[in-house]
Amino acid sequence: MASSLTCTGVIWALLSLLCAAASCVGFFMPYWLLGTQMDKPVSFGTFRRCSYPVRDEEKQITVMLEQCGRYASFSGIPSLEWRICTVVTGVGCGLLLLVALTGLMGCCISDLISRTIGRVAGGIQFVGGLLIGSGCALYPLGWDSEEVKQTCSNSSDQFKLGSCQIGWAYYCTGAGAAAAMLLCTWLSCFAGKKQKHYPY
Repeated sequence: MASSLTCTGVIWALLSLLCAAASCVGFFMPYWLLGTQMDKPVSFGTFRRCSYPVRDEEKQITVMLEQCGRYASFSGIPSLEWRICTVVTGVGCGLLLLVALTGLMGCCISDLISRTIGRVAGGIQFVGGLLIGSGCALYPLGWDSEEVKQTCSNSSDQFKLGSCQIGWAYYCTGAGAAAAMLLCTWLSCFAGKKQKHYPY
């Protein structure tokens, strides 16, 4: 099986897949922000939430439903900043995944990735990582929404956690983006083999 990648290119392809997987898993999981409400653990992502209050009409009380789910609509996401974060981070994850899959195909297909294509792929990874990083930077701007305040003892505000804490998924997303921006972008410069020039 012929490869269009150098040895460094194979490392780049595998590392790209790991970075994309870390960012995508972190983005999808609703564990970016952790807190409690009505003595039950509550967690938020950019577009998902675990544990939310519902009205029990039979008993005429509000109870916590302990399950995870997406918001019913895009406009149901608690803040404008989180909506922007969802779109920006999602696009960034998509770019990282596209480059990672292209890199893996380059391991099996000859003449797929040249030096120039490798460098373009690295540029796309840099942009993807930058978008995800921007999404992570925007996320704390939504901590002043009513839903978050209820979970964080009514003491949260923009860039102020109150009684909440940052969850593992936030770090996972950011770490994947940082590694893609710094390490994968650099390795991509040496990923593709030099093109052979045939005299015609």
